[in-house]
Amino acid sequence: MATALTRTLTRMERHEESEVDMRPLELGLIRRLFSYTKPYAAKRNWLVFLVTLRAIQLPALTWIIAAVIKGPITDGNVAGVTWGAICFTLLALTTQLVMHFRQRLALELGEAVVFDLRNHIFSHLQSMPMSFFGRTKLGRVISRMTSDVEDVRMGVQDVLFIVLVQVGQMGVAAAFMLWYDPMLFLMVLGLVPVLWVINSYFRRKLSIGLRQMRDSFSRVTATLAESVNGIRVTQGFVRQEVNAQMFGELVADHAQYNTYVNRTQGLFLPLLDLNNQFFVAMLLLVGGYQTLSPHATVHVADLVGFFFMAALFFSPISTIGGQYNQALTSMAGAERIFKLLDARPDWEDEPAAKDIDHLEGRVELRRLRFGYSADRTVLHGINFTAEPGETIALVGQTGSGKTTITSLIAKFYLPTSGELLIDGREIRKITSRSLRRQIGIVLQQNFLFTGTILENIRVGKSDATDEEVVAAVARLDCLDMIEALPEGFATQVGERGSSLSLGQRQIICFARALIADPRILILDEATSSVDTLTEFRVQTALERLLAGRTSFVVAHRLSTIRHADQVLVLEQGQIIERGTHSELLAQDGAYTALYKRFAAHAA
Repeated sequence: MATALTRTLTRMERHEESEVDMRPLELGLIRRLFSYTKPYAAKRNWLVFLVTLRAIQLPALTWIIAAVIKGPITDGNVAGVTWGAICFTLLALTTQLVMHFRQRLALELGEAVVFDLRNHIFSHLQSMPMSFFGRTKLGRVISRMTSDVEDVRMGVQDVLFIVLVQVGQMGVAAAFMLWYDPMLFLMVLGLVPVLWVINSYFRRKLSIGLRQMRDSFSRVTATLAESVNGIRVTQGFVRQEVNAQMFGELVADHAQYNTYVNRTQGLFLPLLDLNNQFFVAMLLLVGGYQTLSPHATVHVADLVGFFFMAALFFSPISTIGGQYNQALTSMAGAERIFKLLDARPDWEDEPAAKDIDHLEGRVELRRLRFGYSADRTVLHGINFTAEPGETIALVGQTGSGKTTITSLIAKFYLPTSGELLIDGREIRKITSRSLRRQIGIVLQQNFLFTGTILENIRVGKSDATDEEVVAAVARLDCLDMIEALPEGFATQVGERGSSLSLGQRQIICFARALIADPRILILDEATSSVDTLTEFRVQTALERLLAGRTSFVVAHRLSTIRHADQVLVLEQGQIIERGTHSELLAQDGAYTALYKRFAAHAA
């Protein structure tokens, strides 16, 4: 069963990736990637100059050797040989100097591009709505930021400039060969169609193989991230062996594609070398005949120079073939990154949306409908009004739409139809940033960042002083709970608050919301993780927190909403009852049934 499940998931993952038209060596993709070098144009231009200079220097070294052989050595000119050796040495020194700065500038340019690219990706992710993160796996996001960006780095700092040096070297060597012997050079040109056929064949195979290898690695990364996040469930249901088998099959799948790529690469490069050596043998025969025949047309020194240049012409082919694998990987990584960067939000603030500096806190929903997808409507014609300072309680079974309503009020999503008004202004006409600055949210599974308790509370107000943070916790009447910890407010919370109890985490989240001083407060199952004693302690503080603010309280513990100004009972995305706690109990309807069930459970 695990095998079948893994294969099904793998097919689904492949389908997701196959929606992208991947053409790793597309010119437009390369041009877009190198647009990130524009801020570093001076460094890039110097690098291009050094690349060009190095491409000329290497054949020039060979030309000096051939010239010395043909001239001073043939003529027995000792002084000429000496000067030739001096010129060769000086040129060799400048060649190494150019190589040093070429590599240094390439590394610096690659790091600069990666720096900007990572910042661009992070900023883009921060701007995406909740719906994006609901359908995108964490492992995929991490893979874009890590392995794909590193692949792009190699493409920018290594592949392009190494290939440019090699191609430039081939061009200069070809010019020298044409000058030495046009007939032999025509034979060299005969190699081009053969190399083109070989390259085209293996390019297609490597392109497919590398794409499959990257996709399979992305599946491995995504599954690993999911397994780490869900380790408590895995161990709780004793699924270690099943999960290990599933993960092992994904790793085996990746290893299979990796092996395929390596085998293809292992055949590609030797085949290039074999063709080069075959053509060198042919050149030896023809060149030797031209030199040794009674009607010799080529001087032996020119033939030596030609073969030196032929070696410079053929040797880059293997290097370029070796870079081809990395080029495909880099372009595939770039395409996956740009696919993420090109992902447009499901919605954005309208151009006409304006900041709202101060909220009174009046919230009105009119005939509001919403669905997470076109074929799945969650809310059906919701109508209610929350006046400034009122507390609205949302109750109902799981999946009835309570959290969806609060998400719409926070503008994490936009209504499908109907209106949602904040202080009489349609929510689409208010910028998300200015609205959320005046909204406080406390969730059941609230997130704590790695750092101290002090830093986590300060998330609600980045410029809050230490005294303000302590005062916020004191207002919750929970100062002793924090001070009892080994390092008090300087206690490290650990990843996602793992070093604290559920109750302590919620206290920090309450303080975070309190210090933000919001006009609209959303408490979504905010006390469900707090034990009864802690809940009793924070109840008075919560009343002070709610006072003067428009509050929306989602709770299964009905004891937290007895004093709400309105209680809305939801069922399957519709409001079926509304009123105060006492009024709804008197109706003896759905709310009464929920309350009796809670009372029985509490007992």
